[in-house]
Amino acid sequence: MNVQKTVFERVLQAIGFELLAIFICTPLLAWVMDKPLFDMGVATVAIAVLALVWNVLFNSAFDRLLKRFGIVRNAWVRVVHALLFEGGLVAVAVPLVAWWLKISLWQAFVLDIGVLLFFLPYTYGYHWVYDLVRERMLVSRGLR
Repeated sequence: MNVQKTVFERVLQAIGFELLAIFICTPLLAWVMDKPLFDMGVATVAIAVLALVWNVLFNSAFDRLLKRFGIVRNAWVRVVHALLFEGGLVAVAVPLVAWWLKISLWQAFVLDIGVLLFFLPYTYGYHWVYDLVRERMLVSRGLR
């Protein structure tokens, strides 16, 4: 894609990503963990805010690297993108979840691995669909 995404667009993309994830994950995790919906909701929203900031920063840097090195966004680049994005988030989220839910770091890590198994395909799919829709909108407006 030739038209660079603005920071504002990245923020909107990230907000959409996080809102959809909150609506999917909060009730699912409350049920799986047998925790109150409120507790899981607070944890999910806190992690979503953290992820939102990480999303904007990481994706902006990732796009710059792709452009600088002339790397085409293909399936393998998307896999690397998803792995790096989620790996960075794990480092901060595990201690936060352990503290809030009053569970061990190991339990929080195992929970995070379970959530990661959801988010890897979710991240890949969300950004792929976003890019497809964006491309079509740019073409229809004659911007590409």
